Amino acid sequence: MDFNEYARHDGISLARAIRDGKTDSTSVLAAALARAEQVEPAINSIVTRMDDIAQARAHETPAGPFAGVPFLLKDLFQDYQSVRTTYGSRALARADFRPAEHAEIVKRFLAAGVNVIGKSNTPELGAKGVTEPIANGATRNPWHTDHTPGGSSGGSAAAVAAGIVPLAGANDGGGSIRIPAACCGLFGLKPGRARVPAGPHFTDQAHGIAVDHVLTRSVRDSAAMLDITAGYEPGAIARLAAPEMTYRQAAERDPKPLRIGLQDHSPLGTPLHAEAQASLDTAARQLTDLGHHVERATPDMDGRQVARDFLMTWYVRMGGALSELRGQTGCAWRDFELDTRAMAHVGRAFTAVEYAQMHERWRDYRRALALFHERYDLLLTPSLGAPPVAVGAMDTPKTLRMLLPLVLRLPTSRLLVASGIVDRLAEDNLAPVPFTQLANLAGVPAMSVPLHWTQAGLPLGSQFVAPPGGEALLFQLAGQLERAAPWFDRRPQIAGIDI
Repeated sequence: MDFNEYARHDGISLARAIRDGKTDSTSVLAAALARAEQVEPAINSIVTRMDDIAQARAHETPAGPFAGVPFLLKDLFQDYQSVRTTYGSRALARADFRPAEHAEIVKRFLAAGVNVIGKSNTPELGAKGVTEPIANGATRNPWHTDHTPGGSSGGSAAAVAAGIVPLAGANDGGGSIRIPAACCGLFGLKPGRARVPAGPHFTDQAHGIAVDHVLTRSVRDSAAMLDITAGYEPGAIARLAAPEMTYRQAAERDPKPLRIGLQDHSPLGTPLHAEAQASLDTAARQLTDLGHHVERATPDMDGRQVARDFLMTWYVRMGGALSELRGQTGCAWRDFELDTRAMAHVGRAFTAVEYAQMHERWRDYRRALALFHERYDLLLTPSLGAPPVAVGAMDTPKTLRMLLPLVLRLPTSRLLVASGIVDRLAEDNLAPVPFTQLANLAGVPAMSVPLHWTQAGLPLGSQFVAPPGGEALLFQLAGQLERAAPWFDRRPQIAGIDI
């Protein structure tokens, strides 16, 4: 199978071609590996190759809707037994960390029939909205390699957009599926809390804000994978009811006319880029043409407080994660990136009472969003506050990087928190991506749909946020939009290489 034929398929149709004898798993794998060799020097999306494992799998006859389809795992929390895992960190790379067992989500990916060819790049511990770890180098956007593919699932997004694999593993603790989907012209759905497993080691991590799924070029690939991976696991925070129809069936059916509330301003109060506004206009026009009612509306909450509470959650979690990883691997504190250590240092400054108060505010956000969803079926926002930023644009300013080593020597970082520097950094770092964190704190499903490209030719997706249990509704609308305004055949060029 040559690349031109390979790229015409999504995962479902590729598996069908294998099943019908029009091609075979080894030919499909060869096309994927050849594509990786061709484009990896330009995008740097894969950090660990698993060629031997993939070759052996290609000679098996797995079952499932994606039997024989090349696939990447994200190198973060999607552990594959005995395979080198870095979580984007020099510390784990130097420790040669190799998990003792598959993560439950990996078992379910394998049950879907995929052939794992490697692990994709991620920022250290998934803590940033760009994918530029010191350990593995920056991943670049196939649409324009001077720009980011987003994060933290940026490696997976770049690989799918570049045509290496038709779908790839991802996870989302604050936008890490939806942000890369928006940056790379892909479909990305974040399931609701407890919809898919994260065990055995990460179940209900950070109170369940982080969830696993995939990045895809087609809606049906995402839906079919969720049909396989969704479901209870021991230790999960809840046992959720199954949908009335399969998610793949939902993606094939138009929704009823929907009432959609459109938020056309940043929850941080920062300016919305003209292209983000244009993406909203594009989405609203397409929705109206399809018979949906769209009007301006915003959930009643303090967006700045949502951002602060989200960041407190991540800072505290980072403090715990670094301690846990050092205990597991014996790696040194200095082996972690300066920014990661700074986050952990700030996280240790918060008291247990402050953290508990923060967590209780999540209830207020859930209630405000629930009241919004009593009036509107879905919330529509831009997925990003601006087009994908340039690689290096989100680096910590040089003056602050000079100060941080001094700050890290202090016995406490309470003064750092009280100074307001953290709030200012939060605003600076979240200004390009201010819309995605709410769905994580509220635990509801949300998706980014590729409906708009900027004048410079960069994708900029539209986000839809649903009420609890609303994954099927999101797939219905996504399928309808995909049929009305197809994006599958819209592909980038990479350094002059046609995709």
